[in-house]
This record gives sequence, structure tokens and C-alpha cells, in this order.
Amino acid sequence: MIFSGRFAGKTMVITGAAQGIGRAVAERAAAEGGRVLFVDRAPFVTEVAEAAEGETAAIACDLETYDGAHTAMASAVECFGGIDILINNVGGAIRMRPYAAFEPEQIEAEIRRSLMPTLWCCHAVLPHLLTRGGGTIVNVSSNATRGIHRVPYSAAKGGVNAITKSLAMEYAPYNIRVVATAPGGTEAPPRRIPRNPQGDTAEERAWMDQVVEQVTQSTFLKRYGTIEEQAAPILFLASDEASYVTGEVLPVAGGDLG
Repeated sequence: MIFSGRFAGKTMVITGAAQGIGRAVAERAAAEGGRVLFVDRAPFVTEVAEAAEGETAAIACDLETYDGAHTAMASAVECFGGIDILINNVGGAIRMRPYAAFEPEQIEAEIRRSLMPTLWCCHAVLPHLLTRGGGTIVNVSSNATRGIHRVPYSAAKGGVNAITKSLAMEYAPYNIRVVATAPGGTEAPPRRIPRNPQGDTAEERAWMDQVVEQVTQSTFLKRYGTIEEQAAPILFLASDEASYVTGEVLPVAGGDLG
């Protein structure tokens, strides 16, 4: 369902916007009147933004670095004159395996992938929101803060929850809201660029099957969600309809609180 004009007059930066939940959020935000910067490290983010309805722009950059986050925010200001809303969607488990089976460099990669983009982008956007006199940050966390075979990812998303609550308290006096959703398992089309370019071993595929079983059985509804079911609450929290909501992490996981 499209709410025409809900984001009229708002400039929005949406990360991870080339694929999956981030793409759905960015396309719908633009259709609802927002001026939307699609951000992703995948170079095809530009074609995704160009195909979207509404006023859009795109930039490809690596948000695992502060320079990448700073470049994204500066691009939004250059294109649209400021920033009102940041939606931090970059993240996702690279591998599924028992914690004892993770190599040290794999643990570090999970933290870089699912914590640092949110940490860097929040830091990079704050001067722009302060200049604007307020704004909103929506972080996309996960209910996988409790789950099997992804302890480093769980740790990263626990960090996202902590960023959300602490930043909300610190910046409420400046009219900046900080909120998050915690998606559960979500059905999505095959990724054009996989999170694990090396591919999964047979053993890792078996571990993934165990994760799917655990996630499905942990929900009251006994199914994965859809991308649309994840995009809708993210955009609600980003909108003025949620103006009295801050510091909260909203589970969107069929009853599984993580």
C-alpha cells in the first residue's frame, strides 16, 4: 500500500538500497514523495534508482568505512540540499556456522558488515540533522540477537540495538528520533551479489538448513515474512506518524522477540 505524499518535502538516505529490503524501502519512499538517495556498494544501485518512481539519486560507496559514510551523506546534501531521514539497512550474516567453527577473520568480517555501516552512518549524518534542526534515524537490526549459528552477526545486531537506544537518549533534546526494527527471517529474491562470494560448503548449507528450521519454529506464525512486511514498519517509523516513538526496537518477526 502506497501512502501518497507521506514523505513529501523530506530528503531520505537509504543504505543497502540495491537489493532486498533496502531496495523495497527506497522505492516505496520515493513513490511516497521523498527525495531519496539510494546508497549501496553494488554498482547497479544507479540503475535501481533510475528505474524507481519519484525524485531519486544514487551513489555507490563502501559503508564499512567512515569515508564511505561521509561521502554518502555529502552526496545527499549536494543532490537535495540537506538530510531529514536516514535509514540504515546495510548488514546481513555472511556465514552460518557454529561459533567454534568461525575463523577470527570471519568474525571480524561479520562485525564490519553488520555493525560498522550503522555506526559510521549515524556519526556521519548527525551534523546534517543538527543543521536541519532535527530528523529521524531508522536502524534495521534483527531478531537474530538470539539464534543459532551466527554469534558474530548476533553481536553486531545487539550493537545496533544499543546504538539505537543510546543515540535516542543523547539526541532527543535536538529533535532527533532514533528507532529500529528487528526483522525476522524474510523471503527475498536471489541476491545479484551474494553476501558470501566464496559460496557455501556442503557443511555450511546444512548449518543454514538448521537456521531456517530454528527461525521458522521460533515464530508464532511459523513462516518467513515478506519484504513488503518488513518495508512497511520501517517506513512507518521513519514517518511523522511515529513522531512520539524514539529509542525503541520494534520486532517484526511473527511473534519471535529474539
